[in-house]
Amino acid sequence: MKIKIRSKNFDITPAIDEYVSKKISTLEKFLDTKNEILCEVEIGRTTKHHNTGDIFRAEINIVQPGNKQIYVVAEEIDLYTAIDIVRDESERAIVSRKNKYKTLWRKGATRIKDLLKRVDFRRKK
Repeated sequence: MKIKIRSKNFDITPAIDEYVSKKISTLEKFLDTKNEILCEVEIGRTTKHHNTGDIFRAEINIVQPGNKQIYVVAEEIDLYTAIDIVRDESERAIVSRKNKYKTLWRKGATRIKDLLKRVDFRRKK
């Protein structure tokens, strides 16, 4: 998986870069790694006008050829919390997509099996 990290309204420190890479690379086990996967991560401060503190935003856009893209956004007071939440939500989205595919496949297989049960292969001549 190729991870691209961008920032908005602040600089990325090596600690933040390492934390994001570590968290996002754990998503690889849920994805089909046969194709090249591109994961674009954007973290940043939403605005500079907050008097009490900063509001951080984390976005993940996972693009896998042959599948729909996964896009997740989280806004939190703490940057690390926003990264954790966006990672968990993207994991849920990936697993949900996989479960939908398996369910549809099983439904189709059940229909075919039911059709084959109705067909009488022992026809009398």
